Amino acid sequence: MPSDRPAGERPITSETIETLANRVSVRAFTDEPVTDDEVDAVLQAAFRAPTSSNIQSYSVIVVRDPGTLAKLSDVTAGQKHVAKAPVFLAFCADMTRIDAAVRSKGGNIERNNLETGLVTSIDAALVGMSAYLAADSIGLKGVMIGAVRNNAAETAKILGLPRRVYCVFGMVLGRAADIPPQKPRMAYTSVVHYEQYGRRHDGGAVDPAIAAYNAALRAHYESIGKPTAPDSWTADAAKKFMPEPRQNLRQELSDLGFDFL
Repeated sequence: MPSDRPAGERPITSETIETLANRVSVRAFTDEPVTDDEVDAVLQAAFRAPTSSNIQSYSVIVVRDPGTLAKLSDVTAGQKHVAKAPVFLAFCADMTRIDAAVRSKGGNIERNNLETGLVTSIDAALVGMSAYLAADSIGLKGVMIGAVRNNAAETAKILGLPRRVYCVFGMVLGRAADIPPQKPRMAYTSVVHYEQYGRRHDGGAVDPAIAAYNAALRAHYESIGKPTAPDSWTADAAKKFMPEPRQNLRQELSDLGFDFL
């Protein structure tokens, strides 16, 4: 990693940097409940996240009911931590308020374009990550659940979402019963580019370093007894995108009022 620090000087850090540096996805939780006050504190902080043009095109559904959690678990390929979640937060892209504003001025957002869909989805994602950090700061751990998009229409039905709202991802939060070892990430110098794509800090060419990451990820999985291929990340990535995942998602989102034209 390139650095302008003098030799021997400690790296720049902070409580937030350390939180992110040590982050892992936690899927096992104690029976201690997550209180409404804790959820309120987390979400109220998260709603200060950046939002495009102050649109605030998101909504969050707080789910505790065991029956609803069981249905969400079914949609998300039977994830047990969803069914047993102390609390599940569904982060949704929400165009209902935009729709109301535009209609009040005589317009409409029928056949909304790609930018509108991206703005609302990014807004929801920014709030979600902010909520994750806020939750961690008060002792809660969790995991993001993108599998709600396995069947966006069914997820919308379970959550009672109106037209112009879809669930971008969910989040399980609770108090950790077990914290797994941290999975390695790709080398910093393989994903950070300077001035133009493909250029290192010193002007040389960026090496994707996939082979090195395959080896590091394989070693991680073998250390926890999880079977993997010799080219661990490459094999996983190819498997996940051959065939392309969630091929019905575009039509499901269109049916929910997100055209992405």
